[in-house]
Amino acid sequence: MDMVVEKEEATAAAGMDFMERLGPDTSAVVFAALRDPADLARAATVSRSWRTLVMAVHLGKIQCLRMFPEVSVFTRGEQSTASASSSNNGVNEEDAGSTAAASAWENHKREQRVYMRLAHALLSNRTQTSCIASCIGASSTDTFPVESIQNTLEPGELEDFIPSYWSSGGQEDPEVPEFLVYQLCSDLCLIDEIRIQPFKAFFQHGHPIYSAQYVRVKFGCPKSPLRPEDLVSEENEGQVTADDNYMWMYTPSEFPMLQENVLQSFKLPCPVLCIGGVVKVEFLGRIQKQEIDDLYYICIAHVQVLGTPLPRELGAAPCKNGIVLKYFPDHESSGGSGSSRPKWHDIEGRIWRELKATGQGIGFDQALLSRLLGPSLQFAVEENGHGESKEVTRPLP
Repeated sequence: MDMVVEKEEATAAAGMDFMERLGPDTSAVVFAALRDPADLARAATVSRSWRTLVMAVHLGKIQCLRMFPEVSVFTRGEQSTASASSSNNGVNEEDAGSTAAASAWENHKREQRVYMRLAHALLSNRTQTSCIASCIGASSTDTFPVESIQNTLEPGELEDFIPSYWSSGGQEDPEVPEFLVYQLCSDLCLIDEIRIQPFKAFFQHGHPIYSAQYVRVKFGCPKSPLRPEDLVSEENEGQVTADDNYMWMYTPSEFPMLQENVLQSFKLPCPVLCIGGVVKVEFLGRIQKQEIDDLYYICIAHVQVLGTPLPRELGAAPCKNGIVLKYFPDHESSGGSGSSRPKWHDIEGRIWRELKATGQGIGFDQALLSRLLGPSLQFAVEENGHGESKEVTRPLP
């Protein structure tokens, strides 16, 4: 790939673009060989024609899917713009078709720009940090606010010489589960590890440790935006802890928990893109009874959700059919006009006309799409009931 890019840079300096000779289809086959996202990012900066092809063939979205299949939950990408869309007032019937096609292509470009921004964020350097921003609530709390979930945000079992921990309500049945729900610092976070420290009741006889048998986590998106009054506070235990308030999109296997008073690490098999910024930590199976009432409890001193928050200009918003990928750029990047445009500049229009003419959502054959998407994903087109189509990516059956 480096050799191809270097040759193209040399020919571009000479005022030539070999992609003019290849055409869209053959060029797409060449780009299908790009397996490294870094190659794609570099290729998109070589020339206007290369960048256009990357956008037209959805390579930004496809690379995001290759890196993190969770991206498939996005129904579309939207970019926030300061100015309103242009109106078609004053366009006569003869020009209406071309105007509509141009508008459709502009929407297509904007959506692909959003996915390219996401791909760039996913490729950026990762620095592991604690991603929890606030507490949404707990399944139960024995004594609120003394034993609130908020106590799990800070390390240490003492605060001003007072025990600091969350305690569930007591249960006769040790199989009754409990959970804690947290809001992360960004709508999109790459999560790779959960750390949990069970609480050791040093003020009770025998210093019992109230751990669980197993831990499980879920990542999801709230169906409605979370309001400050929904979160846990000194007066509020949390109002939106029920599962039907969220779309849960990832649940790994259960992790065994030790009955030890240490910060225990639960590493995910691979980093996961948490879409929606909500994490639910589930505790399965109770081990320790309290002598005073002969009931089972789970008590947690500290919880960490470790990973890399993506820039806050990228967000996730629920919609009727799923989740929308949002992009809120700080400012519009100014593209240089350039003194001359390659003859191939009309590829945008030509490719878009091919897409519309085939009715397949993309103007290239299924064999090429299979190479682009890999063995586990496929591209498809769904009708929305209004004569319009949208592109979706599904796991292969």
